[in-house]
Amino acid sequence: MSTGGGRAGSFRSAMRSRDLRLLMASQLISASGSWAYVVALAVLLFDRTHSATWVAIGSLGRFVPALLLSVYGGVIAEKFERIRLMTLINIVAMVVQAGLAVAAWRHGSPGVLVALAALGAAVGTPYLPSVAAVIPQVSSEDDLAAANALSASVDNLVVVLGPAIGAVLVLGGGAILAIIVNAASFGVAAVIVSRMSVRSEPTDVTNGGQLGALRQMAEGLKVVASSTTVVVFVAFSTLASFVYGTDTVLFAPIATQQLHTGSSGYGYLLAGLGVGGVLGAGVVNRLAARPRLAGAILGGMALYTMPNVLLVYVHQPAVAFLIEVVRGAGTLVVDTLAITALQRSSPKEMVARVFGVFFALVLSAISIGALITPFLLRAGLDTALVVYGLGVPALCLVALPRLLSLDRVSAQRAVALAPRVAIIEQLNLFASASRASVEAMANAATQEEVPEGTPVVIEGDVADAFYVVVQGSLEVSATGEGGGAPQWLRTLGPGSYFGEIGLMAHVRRTASVTAGTDCTLLRISGDDFINALTNLSASPSLLEGAQSRLSVTHPSSTALSEGADDAPTQTPSNPSSEAT
Repeated sequence: MSTGGGRAGSFRSAMRSRDLRLLMASQLISASGSWAYVVALAVLLFDRTHSATWVAIGSLGRFVPALLLSVYGGVIAEKFERIRLMTLINIVAMVVQAGLAVAAWRHGSPGVLVALAALGAAVGTPYLPSVAAVIPQVSSEDDLAAANALSASVDNLVVVLGPAIGAVLVLGGGAILAIIVNAASFGVAAVIVSRMSVRSEPTDVTNGGQLGALRQMAEGLKVVASSTTVVVFVAFSTLASFVYGTDTVLFAPIATQQLHTGSSGYGYLLAGLGVGGVLGAGVVNRLAARPRLAGAILGGMALYTMPNVLLVYVHQPAVAFLIEVVRGAGTLVVDTLAITALQRSSPKEMVARVFGVFFALVLSAISIGALITPFLLRAGLDTALVVYGLGVPALCLVALPRLLSLDRVSAQRAVALAPRVAIIEQLNLFASASRASVEAMANAATQEEVPEGTPVVIEGDVADAFYVVVQGSLEVSATGEGGGAPQWLRTLGPGSYFGEIGLMAHVRRTASVTAGTDCTLLRISGDDFINALTNLSASPSLLEGAQSRLSVTHPSSTALSEGADDAPTQTPSNPSSEAT
């Protein structure tokens, strides 16, 4: 529940979630250790073999298992409770890294070292889909883009910190020390993740064992393909990943031929991308709140790709670093908007599986970019920079009609939801809700036409929804604790709402509500209602008003007051609402 401090959608607001803070801390620690380990493994293999080929084999050993198993990693992330799974993965990763350190200490063969590196990569494949699925659980709808931007900022920050830490550790104590530190980082991350309070509900992704592994993975792909909006966002993020793959090859000749910094310039350019991602994070959550995103997507891709052309003329390392900072901010915009769109559109029981597919596409795109670039470099570095710097934005323009179409659909949807939004905004219950939260509620609501004389809720039934009266009038009655004949309590008219008490206090309906005339109602499911209230600023006024109405029918009931600490609270309710 929100406790004040920071406007909705800001980093400060997102970080009010204790679970999100724990998740980000674990990511920062373990990912920094992993980047340090990347440096250590490369140094270790080169020192043992004096062969760049073995260094490349080591990279493939880490990369190929992640690429091949990423999709099924999403399936695993749905099959098991995610926090326990993430804790276990960190523990196993710690053990594998400890084994790698022992193997290095005992002068194990390069093949053994690469095999252990591949095992560590395979073990970790369900982790990123789990993280992507957990973020919406620990963030409100308003703060989701900010939470994703924070996660991306951590990813970019460790690109800067991790290799630097690895280099210091290798220089100070050797590659084995860096690997030991990485093992310890997984252990610390396991402890931090285990302290998170949120839990997921495992789903039977095998459909009772009837679906094979390929069919299970295909289900995630179907979800991605089912939404045109998601397909477009994922396509742009995949294209940005392709460009990153080209960067992993281009940075070496840029550093040596253009900047004359030697091989050290590679890390310098990579750090620039990371810094840009960190600095650009503050803009992303504001862009995600805009109804029209075509400009943001195309602008982000332009920022990421077009500065490449400038590198043809730049020979100063500091200027090249600033160019990479700009590019890092551009790719963050594209990736964050894509991830946020996926999280918002995927069924809750499919989020991890969908992200297994997403990360597989990302890794594939990076691979293709890295494989194609050496061939293009045969035409010269300047040619490669111009082709990627101008060719990729030109390719993006092909999708402009689709992006504009999506913007029009989004605008039309906003117009269609406007009447419902206006109704919900008038309720004191949602007085402090942001526009995004109100629109989410309006989108989740269903309009029901109720004929005269039809009971809407019945005293004693399980509370499963919240209702808002749009047109017509309804009669409220209850037998109360004394039993006997139902007693009329009041009439509800347009602008009234009912059903909140049962949902908030987790009690059965305390009164019956029957349509006195033909009525139009907005029905909001219990889960959507509770999720909305959970994200609002707390106030005791709603509970006090609701308790007073509850005392009319059930004066001895203390269910609401006893549940006050757990129940969502808000501003005073409308006088015509009813305890049902």
